[in-house]
Amino acid sequence: MSQPTLSNFIIKRPWLKRWMVPLSKWYKEAAGYRKLGLRADDLIPEESEEMQLALKRLSPKEAYDRVYRMRRAFQDYQYLSPIIKEIEQERSEREDLESMVIKKPTIKSKLPDIKSKVPDSVKSH
Repeated sequence: MSQPTLSNFIIKRPWLKRWMVPLSKWYKEAAGYRKLGLRADDLIPEESEEMQLALKRLSPKEAYDRVYRMRRAFQDYQYLSPIIKEIEQERSEREDLESMVIKKPTIKSKLPDIKSKVPDSVKSH
């Protein structure tokens, strides 16, 4: 899974090289992964069989360096963790509210007991 390259084509043409070098420098800065210490190949998804084989064929030093770069890059800034915690709290609160049972009071409990409040003099009539 190698990336296509035009580097040989560009290097052979000085006019194109003068135009592309500043553009490539700008892109490297704008991409951001270099600021984290990553290389372009570090961004290739690891799920394919070819990538798994390529990772197994790395020298021990290169494999260690790759893991080190990845760990360092991922430890820099946690931008999703606070949002994930907030979403988990919202779901928990929603589940609590949805599982809440509301009972209506019966009519008897709302009405006062009239017989007990009637004076004795009125009862005898």
